[in-house]
Amino acid sequence: MAERQIGQMSFAERLIVEAAGGNAVLDKVAGFVDWRPVSAMLAEVRGGTMGAPGYPALMMFKALLLQRWYGLSDPAMEEALKDRLSFRHFVGIALTESIPDHSSIWRFREALGGGLAEKLFAEIGRQIEAKGFLLKQGTLIDASLVPAAVNAPERPRDPMPPGPDGRPASKLVKSQIDPDAEWTRKGTRHFFGYKLHLAMDMTSRIIRRLIFTPANVNESEPADRLICGDERIVYADKAYDSRARRQLLRSKKIKNGIMRRGHPRRPLTDYETRRNKRLSRRRGTVEGIFSLYKNVYHLARARYRGLARNRTAFHLAAVAMNLKRIAVMAT
Repeated sequence: MAERQIGQMSFAERLIVEAAGGNAVLDKVAGFVDWRPVSAMLAEVRGGTMGAPGYPALMMFKALLLQRWYGLSDPAMEEALKDRLSFRHFVGIALTESIPDHSSIWRFREALGGGLAEKLFAEIGRQIEAKGFLLKQGTLIDASLVPAAVNAPERPRDPMPPGPDGRPASKLVKSQIDPDAEWTRKGTRHFFGYKLHLAMDMTSRIIRRLIFTPANVNESEPADRLICGDERIVYADKAYDSRARRQLLRSKKIKNGIMRRGHPRRPLTDYETRRNKRLSRRRGTVEGIFSLYKNVYHLARARYRGLARNRTAFHLAAVAMNLKRIAVMAT
């Protein structure tokens, strides 16, 4: 589908935006990002051959960033684009132009669900790294459970029967509404939904890697993919401790900041216990990112049904967080 030709704001419209006070954060983000490679990646987003021309993909992507920063639903985003000059200025749509309705915003976000959101996250991360905002002194790795958007089906039996791959799962308790969500256990409690795995740069607090999975995927399973390879040290809790991972870090010449896990046949030594306490204070700062997701970006639970849609939402939120962080750091 062809794109609409959207004109840039006129000089008079820019004066109106400036007179209204503008938005310093949005201006810093707009000036920081090189939008050309982002636009090139978005070129693969195409509609059908019928119907009116679609809105420019880059404009729609910027609208999704605004949506994440301000916690707006699709209808609320449509209304905000109508009457907020700073929003129009950021996305690059003149006052005389029509704005996309909420269904257009929804369809565009759906189009990012085939892995494009992850590529956009990686591109913005590449630009942040190229401009020297990643200090790479250390990487903090952790995971957090995300409740499904739908009500949980019947709770599984206790103990939960293992599936074919050995994970605690049961086909008898799959949700017909959201079949991608899975059961797991946290302590003595059952939990239904998804799990967010991420790696954060220790000093800048920029999210470097992100993996979104069903809840029954163990934290340790995707952990090696969260190690960037260029950091000085990796911090993580004892759930990530394994001999293979210690050897991997040693082979990459990365210091091991993973808390040690005791075993019945080999309890922790006094030194290992003291070491765990020191590392716990260091790695605990990653919890701030999960707090942002839940309390600021309104993702305390999954917003959509299905793994692909929620993976897109959490990657878009990560892009928004990183750019907001850069705007603050550049102040």
